[in-house]
Amino acid sequence: MTPQLAWRVAIIGGVALIAFGLVFFRLWYLQVLSGDKYRAEANANQVREIKVQAPRGEIVDREGRVVVNNRVSLAVRVRPDKLPEERSERRDVYERLGEVLTMKPDSIERTVERQLSQLPYSPATVKQDVTQNVVAYLFENQEDFPGVEPEQVFLRTYPQRDVGAQLVGYLGEINEEQISDERYNGVELGDRIGQAGIEYQYDRFLRGRNGASRVQVNAQGALVRGLNDRRPQQGRQLKLSIDLDVQRAGQQALGGAAGAFAVMNVNNGEVLALGSSPSFDPNVFSKGVKQSDYARLTDPDNGQPLNNRAIQGAYPTGSTFKLITATAALEGGLITPDTVQYDGGSLQVGDIVFENAGGVVNGPLALRQALSVSSDVFFYRLGQEANGTKLIQNWAKKLGLGRPTGIDLPNDLPGLVPTPEYRDKGFAEYTRCKAEEKPTPEEISFGECGFLDRPWSVGDNVNLSVGQGDLAASPMQLAVAYATVANGGRVVQPRLGQRIEDSSGRPLQELEAPRARKLDIDPAHRQAILDGLRAAASEPGGTSTDVFAGFPIPIAGKTGTAEKGGGRADQSWYAALAPYPDPKYVVVTTFEAGGFGAETAAPAARAIIAELFGAKAGDTSAGSSQD
Repeated sequence: MTPQLAWRVAIIGGVALIAFGLVFFRLWYLQVLSGDKYRAEANANQVREIKVQAPRGEIVDREGRVVVNNRVSLAVRVRPDKLPEERSERRDVYERLGEVLTMKPDSIERTVERQLSQLPYSPATVKQDVTQNVVAYLFENQEDFPGVEPEQVFLRTYPQRDVGAQLVGYLGEINEEQISDERYNGVELGDRIGQAGIEYQYDRFLRGRNGASRVQVNAQGALVRGLNDRRPQQGRQLKLSIDLDVQRAGQQALGGAAGAFAVMNVNNGEVLALGSSPSFDPNVFSKGVKQSDYARLTDPDNGQPLNNRAIQGAYPTGSTFKLITATAALEGGLITPDTVQYDGGSLQVGDIVFENAGGVVNGPLALRQALSVSSDVFFYRLGQEANGTKLIQNWAKKLGLGRPTGIDLPNDLPGLVPTPEYRDKGFAEYTRCKAEEKPTPEEISFGECGFLDRPWSVGDNVNLSVGQGDLAASPMQLAVAYATVANGGRVVQPRLGQRIEDSSGRPLQELEAPRARKLDIDPAHRQAILDGLRAAASEPGGTSTDVFAGFPIPIAGKTGTAEKGGGRADQSWYAALAPYPDPKYVVVTTFEAGGFGAETAAPAARAIIAELFGAKAGDTSAGSSQD
């Protein structure tokens, strides 16, 4: 070997020795110094947790009566660790199981695979609410159904069915978009959460904490043995301000017709009843709603029962709005309580003649009588005079219209109090659309460019003064406005949740409403308005006097009939304050196609107030007033 070759061999040998040393010391580090760490990680990789569902907390009314609770259901579930490994053998199990459950084997297989893809080691639910006979058969023939186990699960139940359905809401499986929301920390795919109503609003309290069964798996992911369990914790109980008797009376008063009602304490905002019709049975969501049922519940031709008209309804309010116009005119200095105006039955504004309902001539009258007989002309003049000042619009918003009420429910819509800016902007967009899109006359009639086909005019303010035109408000918003005048100027925030309790009813946390906004309303002005509303329900000529004749509870109230155009039936409204002269409650009722306010809405309010005070409703037939 030449010296040059020997030198090369020595270099190569040295490099090999260094590399070997590095590998040796790395292995020594991993095995000796870090062995415990990696051993712990390897052990952790062998442990899996199988979720154990927690029952949700119950929901009760102000008297502790059950509104929503849980029931134990028998379900057939498939445990992945006990299923045959061979696909053909699993298919045989599904064939036999399909005969027992009257299900198609393909459907069972898809159901199991979908659930296991989301939660690989948790049991997959094949069918819920199976009978005891099915359970007995499966137990007696376990050798034919490896991996199939009956199990008790918790299902949400709504014993009141369609009473307050939109209010309480329903459950549904969490979706991928929701699971990234902070409010659902700790929730996993497959968990059921509140998707609407109170179930949604107070989900974090009602939702329990799932338990877990810890199991060991081998390197291939197959289950080896069970370890220890963590028990699930039931959610908290929620007590509502709702009175089930009043809620039921309101639902019955609507009689299935499209409409809504709201009952609230004027002093603290506690909601005693809040209903919408047509209603639905939330129990259809307990096991996962069928697509056909969901389509039916959201179908406009079926009345869209899932919509909560009490807070989502966007309606013209008719003459019930006159309380707001009166407040604005008095506080804005347009009139005093004793200012007399002449009602000749109509008022001409430009080329348009605005008339009283039925063309009635009321003659000279001041505010109290104008409210009692519901003189449109009296308020038309106020709308005409206030045009250009936004006086009525500003007071409408102060009193709670055109903004969410703040009620503790999702989808509390703001509605609309129309202004010149709103209509002028809409008209500009309408004009641009016609010029650029060139829609056909038929497309225009269907709203291709919207419906704001002219700019603001004084007639819009005249219409607003009597609750017509572009105004859009909900029964709950109107209740807040009437409550504000009744209590002397405090704009209360409606509340349904009273407190969080443990399962035995012991209080854990009081749910207090935010402090009410305070409006400066002259006491003399307030009293003049209440006097007019009292006369409307009790004195000769009052628009609802005949409806409340002989009624034992003294009330102040206002009828409303809203014209909606397009050949649609008039909407009936009534807003009542009881008992007079020191109101504690406001009751608002509306029927989308109810005709005059005294015809349907006022009798419904009478029935609700009777239940509220434990009185006999007596005669609840329609009144004769055309307002």
